[in-house]
Amino acid sequence: MSGLAGEAFVAIWHDIEPVGLDVFYEWHHREHMPERLGIPGFRRGRRYIRVEGEGQTFFNLYEVDTFEVLVGQDYLNRLNAPTPWTKKAVQHFRVVTRGLCRVAGSLGVGQGGTIATLRIVAAEGRGDELKTHLLRAALPALLDGVGVVGAHLGFTDEAGSRIETAEKKVRANPTDIPPWVLLVEAISPEHLRRAAAGILEPAILARHGAAGAPLHGVYRLESARLKTAWAAG
Repeated sequence: MSGLAGEAFVAIWHDIEPVGLDVFYEWHHREHMPERLGIPGFRRGRRYIRVEGEGQTFFNLYEVDTFEVLVGQDYLNRLNAPTPWTKKAVQHFRVVTRGLCRVAGSLGVGQGGTIATLRIVAAEGRGDELKTHLLRAALPALLDGVGVVGAHLGFTDEAGSRIETAEKKVRANPTDIPPWVLLVEAISPEHLRRAAAGILEPAILARHGAAGAPLHGVYRLESARLKTAWAAG
């Protein structure tokens, strides 16, 4: 079954100052996403807006061929040479969380118009237990839910995520790094809620090794772009 397009992804959550929202949308559609998808190894970009739950207003997902793309020179060259439009837009970013993630597991039959993002922390000494549960039990069970079209787990690379770049400096506000990232794609928030019942409740995740309740937000797709008009590759 098809899942994410590639072996790694960038996950970014952020808010935007209201005064900068129009600038952000125009920049993101007309320059930023085309620029990112022009980098070798980048395969698909998506932007979502939160409709339920916790977390920042926007969620951005970039799928890439391998993790090496995310710490490679082509991507770093772009991050270290922000355009004038980029400098203008990112000054309005607030409460940024960004992680470079390796795909641990990805199941899917397509892409959904709604996505749930869960930022999960493993309890000390229970990481292997939690990973096994999520990959062998939770992801397959989620994909069996009516209206669910994808379930994915990524592990954040902290060293890669901490690389300082010129673009980060322009934002001039701290960038948090997420822990594990669980993504569930579906056709509606209601289908996500139904699928998550009995699988993603904090008590159930804690039983299998999670430390505390995950930060759980539900987002609606606003925009998507492929490397080409006909394929994600």
